Amino acid sequence: MAFKDVLLTLASYPEPTPVSAIDDAVSIAAVLDAHLAAISCEVHAEVRGSLLGDVILDIPALVAREAAKSRQNAKALLAAFEASAVKYGVRHETIFEQCAAYGEAALLVDYARHRDLTIMAVPESHDRWYAEEVIFESGRPTLILPAAPRSRPFQLDAVSVAWDFSRAAARAVSDALPLLEKAKNVRIVTVTNEKALESKHSAEELAKNLARHGIEVVLDKIDAGGKPIAEVLEAYVLSRGIDVLVMGAYGTPRWREFVLGGATRGLLSKPPIPILFSH
Repeated sequence: MAFKDVLLTLASYPEPTPVSAIDDAVSIAAVLDAHLAAISCEVHAEVRGSLLGDVILDIPALVAREAAKSRQNAKALLAAFEASAVKYGVRHETIFEQCAAYGEAALLVDYARHRDLTIMAVPESHDRWYAEEVIFESGRPTLILPAAPRSRPFQLDAVSVAWDFSRAAARAVSDALPLLEKAKNVRIVTVTNEKALESKHSAEELAKNLARHGIEVVLDKIDAGGKPIAEVLEAYVLSRGIDVLVMGAYGTPRWREFVLGGATRGLLSKPPIPILFSH
């Protein structure tokens, strides 16, 4: 199975998604030879007014201005997406929605459940939970993009799998097979002395499994050396020239953290490269 139907989410409020993320997403769709749908929402903030507040702040007018700002950002982002998709020759469509601020995450989840893959630009810390909702609730893999513009078009020269023999990591490998099959080089990285691993031979067995899919891999083991796992993985992917990192994610309604330790959550807020998360 290949990624043929991809969704790109474009935030319009309070700050719009960087335009550079649009070109990144479109170039990814071009590499995957996939149809790309971009969605952006006109967000309506719901503020409970009061007689005094309405007189002093004119809350209805304030809400209307913020909605207009969101609508303007959404339209501009979708226009930029249209131009980029035409430039790259990518099959595409645009989706404009209107929703309350509290309902935006659920709306994105609904759309993501009908796509093979969802691409999201790195969210700001105050609304990172939107990305977490899509990762944990869509049932589909999510590719998180870095905030910084790429110096070159997206390529699939090297993909790395963060492997710890967990259920979530296994799910991520399965979801990422279309990327792994297209990549020129695949590396499996296991971080040791960070937590107890369930099987010392699991990386080798995973390599055998992927070989049956025609995917040859290189096995890497890195000693955490007392460093936070996010720091270890960031240094690894940057030193190896990795294009995409594949990771599993798990969580509960009350508390969520990524499978390689709570510190890996930092990779969501500031990913050094595109990261495919799967739950």
